Amino acid sequence: MRPLLPLPVPAGEAVLDLLPALARALAGELGHALLPHAADSAPDPGLRPGQDLGEGEDDPDDPTAVVVSTSGSTGAPKGALLPAGALRASAAATADRLSPGPGTQQWVLALPAHHVAGLQVLLRSVRAGTEPVVLPVGPFTPAAFVAATAAAAGDQLLTSLVPTQLVRLLDASPDPDAEPVAALRRYAAVLVGSAATPAPLLDRARSAGVRVVTTYGSSETCGGCVYDGVPLSGVTADVEDGRLVLSGPVVARGYRDRPGHPAFPSGPGPRRFRTDDTAQVDGGRVRVLGRVDDLITTGGLKLAPGLVEEALTGTPGVAEVVVVGVPDPEWGQRVVACVVPAGTAPTLAEVRDRVTHRLERWAAPRQLLVLPELPLRGPGKPDRTRLRALAADRPGG
Repeated sequence: MRPLLPLPVPAGEAVLDLLPALARALAGELGHALLPHAADSAPDPGLRPGQDLGEGEDDPDDPTAVVVSTSGSTGAPKGALLPAGALRASAAATADRLSPGPGTQQWVLALPAHHVAGLQVLLRSVRAGTEPVVLPVGPFTPAAFVAATAAAAGDQLLTSLVPTQLVRLLDASPDPDAEPVAALRRYAAVLVGSAATPAPLLDRARSAGVRVVTTYGSSETCGGCVYDGVPLSGVTADVEDGRLVLSGPVVARGYRDRPGHPAFPSGPGPRRFRTDDTAQVDGGRVRVLGRVDDLITTGGLKLAPGLVEEALTGTPGVAEVVVVGVPDPEWGQRVVACVVPAGTAPTLAEVRDRVTHRLERWAAPRQLLVLPELPLRGPGKPDRTRLRALAADRPGG
């Protein structure tokens, strides 16, 4: 058996020193699997760094290249076992989707590379045969992003951002031709996670001429595998009992030390991953509605928060919105709209009226929580647990 060895991932240009090891991992040539972790902290001891991979966690014909720790949003972090073949399939399908024509692809790394989205920037660069441009150590700034973009020389520039970074670039100047927006326009694609990105932000970026591509995926699928609602080549999306199931060559072979985990059902054909998200698939397009654990049961009826969030998109006074459910003695759970205002915040009556006209009356929020900003966890995702706690502490809104 091959061991799982920690891979300290530094910030800034020092991360480029990892490219040779990642190239060998991508080719399946390393004598061990890699466990990426931030260089300034220890790897997760629960993943047993330094110890051998277990039975079923490796394959000599397609060795496990990296084990990526999940964000642990619903419990203890888990380690997704990503084969070299899965990472190669993901990189190839991404390149074909984002820039299928001739030309040199070059990535700009603006995310921590121990998370799957940042790690994929490095691995995709290895496949493209180009060196990524890396933002310097320190907080993300529009000036640093502009400088990194100017330093890139590829014919087709690509990057991944979290919504907060995109907002900062668009807000850097009221001038639509200012350097940060002009830098964004240079990219063939700017990837941004669909689940965490408000629709008004996407509309604003696209109106400014930015080629934003929404992505959906996770550590268990080598990162994004559904772009703008359409699965990458080789990836299939199905819904089973309301839950999104993804299958194809990009799927992990399981979790570290969790054999037979129900998220990875066994059977013939491509590997399958049962996500924690509810979704609808229509005509090959995927519409993610929210996490299974985030479903709200109000008045005995189940409600996907994403439907209410979608209904509130474009409401005057709403810049960002996340919908959660909190315990309620009358309704079981009451629907709460957590809103970051744009100018004058809407009233609860206005929010309820908007939802009632688009969904059923029972789906309308019964509480409005106005916040200066949304609490986040991990790489730019709304912290729904924190929002539920805030809403429960302030039932009057």
